[in-house]
Amino acid sequence: MRRFLPALLLAALMLVGGLASPAGAHPMSTSAVLLDIGDDRVEGEVQLPIDRLAIAVHRDLTRDSVLGADRAFLKRYVARHISAVGENGTPWAVTLGTASVRTIDGAAHLVHPLTIRPPDGHVTDFDLRYDVVVEELLTHRVIVTVRYDFDRGILKADDATTLGVFDWDTRSLKVPAGEGPWMRGFATTAGLGIEHIGEGADHLLFLLMLLIPAPLVAAGGRWRAAAPSARRGIVRLVHVVTAFAVGHSLTLALAAAGVIDVPARPVETLIAFSIAVSAVHALRPLVARGEVFIASGFGLVHGLAFASLIGDLGLGRGSLVTTLLGFNLGIELTQLLVVALMMPSLLVLARTSVYPAFRIGVALVGLLFSVSWMLERATLTSADPFEGIQTWLVGHPLLVAASVAALAVVARRTAPRTPRATPEHSGAH
Repeated sequence: MRRFLPALLLAALMLVGGLASPAGAHPMSTSAVLLDIGDDRVEGEVQLPIDRLAIAVHRDLTRDSVLGADRAFLKRYVARHISAVGENGTPWAVTLGTASVRTIDGAAHLVHPLTIRPPDGHVTDFDLRYDVVVEELLTHRVIVTVRYDFDRGILKADDATTLGVFDWDTRSLKVPAGEGPWMRGFATTAGLGIEHIGEGADHLLFLLMLLIPAPLVAAGGRWRAAAPSARRGIVRLVHVVTAFAVGHSLTLALAAAGVIDVPARPVETLIAFSIAVSAVHALRPLVARGEVFIASGFGLVHGLAFASLIGDLGLGRGSLVTTLLGFNLGIELTQLLVVALMMPSLLVLARTSVYPAFRIGVALVGLLFSVSWMLERATLTSADPFEGIQTWLVGHPLLVAASVAALAVVARRTAPRTPRATPEHSGAH
């Protein structure tokens, strides 16, 4: 019975997860509002991904229909969900221009020019109220950026900054008439980094696949229990997290700066492939110190996906640096939190006879999920049948971590210790 305990835990998680409502591996879809702040008016544009917009308005939308049969309906819908109010509570006039369709990060977006005018012709601080799409989609995010000196024709690129994010809970943002503190944009993008990892099942699963072998050593082409000291596992863990951070930071910076540009679909497919490779490595070691090489190599790919959130926001060089630093900080903080939640339990489990079954079970689930993602993202299948499971797991991280911790406690008390590979016979790397 003991050897089947990990499998039973996984089965329970999957059963409950299967009852959850479906969501994508990247549930945090985004749209954008770009604002240019002038002395007498605010101009800008609203960028709406057509596929998310279709879900929000409960219509089948295409690139042709949004500029044809559905044009008037969509303009009325967007206009109803955007308003501006001055400091004294007086409504400001909001006008939408003629819509167009633009491809942003490989996806078709409906783009509406936007003009906001105060009644007295003098722009002051105001509240922007916005719930396009987010009033229907819980996981949708709307990134708001602002630029200044618009009406003097000196539009400084470096003045662009991330103002904030609209979502299900936040539907109003205060827009300053003058430049706000840079710390606000930094904190906003750090929050985006936290959400992108915390709500991205694929990124979390990739990290978990790399953590599973960390307490072990490779011996004769198989994973064996390591020496009694946990120091080795911790050192390897640091190497893994650092390698991934270096990889994604490099391509995130290059992609966000426009040096490299890769369509989103191949990147997302490669991310799914990276999970499959890391899952196979968790089953049986591919190369010496494989998880470090996998983390660094595929970290480059994950960085391209991270850049998709911030590459099309019209940020200047100064703001781009702040955005990258904040976004990276959010990513690293979330990764460290995942490590802190999971690694102590994994270190305890690795010293028991339960761990091989646990490792194989989790790795097989990771391989199954990744293959399903690859097929969907390569358009070979129309849907991912495991979306509900993934959504539930990502939505209950503390419960998952507590379940693994409980398993570790039970296994430590009841399961026999596993024989450990010794340095002279292990071929440890």
